[in-house]
Amino acid sequence: MLMDKPQRGFWCECWTEDLAEGTQPTLRGSFDAHSAPQASRWVAVALRTISPALDPDASDEAWEWLYDGRIETRRALLRDEPCKVSVTHAHTRITWTIRPVLFLPLAHRQGTELPTCVDDYRAHATVSSPR
Repeated sequence: MLMDKPQRGFWCECWTEDLAEGTQPTLRGSFDAHSAPQASRWVAVALRTISPALDPDASDEAWEWLYDGRIETRRALLRDEPCKVSVTHAHTRITWTIRPVLFLPLAHRQGTELPTCVDDYRAHATVSSPR
């Protein structure tokens, strides 16, 4: 998608945290959604995908959000409010965060003169040596 001005959207992240170890959360994935439905769908797909592997309590948390919490999450996103969805499986907390953002257009190189040093860096074919 070519953008020439900032576009509203949502920055989505998935974090895990080992509660037994007490370590800092670890970023597992991120996604740039361009609408509230797309952002909440990203979390919903993840929860549906992992729910069969979750313990019964975590699975209940996941399905509770899928049935009831998803609607409130989408409403909050439409009001440009950040949202968080978490489930705890054994000693691991999985958290999805969704924040409203402005996506800025990136500069392109069409019609732009590149620096002369660009010719110094060309991809070279590699030759595999027989083993």
